[in-house]
Amino acid sequence: MSGIVPQKLQKGDKIMVIAPSRGLKLIGQDCREISLERFHQWGLTVEFAKNTKDENWDRFGSWNIKDRADDVMQAFSDKSVKAIFTVIGGFNSNQLITHLDYDIIRKNPKFICGFSDVTALFNAIHAKTGMEVFYGPHFSSLGMKKGCEYTMDYLQKMLFSDEPVNIKASAEWSDDAWYIDQEKRDFIENDGYWLINYGTAEGTIIGGNLCTFNLLLGTEYRPEFKKDTIMFIEDDEASSAVDFDRNLQALCYQPDFKNVKGLVIGRFQKASKISREDLEFIIGSKSELQNMPVVANVDFGHTTPIMTVPLGGKAKINGTEIVVSK
Repeated sequence: MSGIVPQKLQKGDKIMVIAPSRGLKLIGQDCREISLERFHQWGLTVEFAKNTKDENWDRFGSWNIKDRADDVMQAFSDKSVKAIFTVIGGFNSNQLITHLDYDIIRKNPKFICGFSDVTALFNAIHAKTGMEVFYGPHFSSLGMKKGCEYTMDYLQKMLFSDEPVNIKASAEWSDDAWYIDQEKRDFIENDGYWLINYGTAEGTIIGGNLCTFNLLLGTEYRPEFKKDTIMFIEDDEASSAVDFDRNLQALCYQPDFKNVKGLVIGRFQKASKISREDLEFIIGSKSELQNMPVVANVDFGHTTPIMTVPLGGKAKINGTEIVVSK
C-alpha cells in the first residue's frame, strides 16, 4: 500500500472529535474548555461527532459498535472536516475495524490523532489504506492546565508543518492524576533518553501501544513490517516488566520482524515499576534486537508530556538523536 500523507492544516480549518473507545462523560468541564481554547488559539474550529455525547455510556464506559463506527465514517466523509481527534482511550476500538469503509477513508485522507487503545483503530486504517496516522494527544490531553507546552509544541509542528522534527527530551515529566486536580501537580526532572543499544537506522515508523498493537497480530489489520521499519512502542501502567517482556517477544516472533531496524520505547509509568536495568535485561534477552539501535524513556505514551509520532512517516536514529517526518 503506497503511503498517503494527510495535508497540513490551515487557520480556519475544522476538526472533529470522535469517541471510538470511551466518550466525553469521562472528561471534566474545565478540561473540555481548556482543550477548546487551545484549538481556537491555533485558529481551528471544533465539532463533536454525534455519539461523543455525555449520555452515551454503557457498563464499559463506551457505546455501541455501530454508532462509534458511524462517527469515524462521518468524520472522514465530511469534506469540511480537516482533522480528527479522539476524546480519550479505552479498551475496545478494535471492535470497529471490521465496520469501516476503508475505500472512503483512503479517498478522504485526514490528520487523525490519539493514543493508547486507538492503536488498534489507527493501525487498521494505516494497514488498509496506507494513510499516515498520528500517535499523539487526545482531545482531552490538551485540557491539561500546566505542563502541556511540550505536548502542544510537537503537535503543532505535525499539524501545521511538513518539516522534519528533531525530537528532544522534555525538561520534566509527570505521571500524576492531573485531570482530578489541575493545581496539585507532581513534575519530575527528566534524566533524558536511555541508550540501550547504540546504532543508526532510518525507515518507516510503525507502532503504538504494545499490548493493543498485539491484538492485531495474525490479522489483515496489522501493518506489514516493510524493509527498514522503525518500531515506536510504549505501554501503560498495567504492563509490568514480565508483561512487557512477553508482549515484546510476541512482536519479535512475527515473520517480517526481520525488517525492523530500530526500536524506540516510550517512557514507562511509575506503576509499571520497570527500571532501566529491567529494560536492559529484557532487550538483552532477545537475539532479534541485538543488531539494532534501541532508545527508551522517550516522551510518548502514557506519561506526560507527549510528542506526536507519525505512524507511517519516517524516522532517523543516530544514537539518542531521533528525527521524525511525515
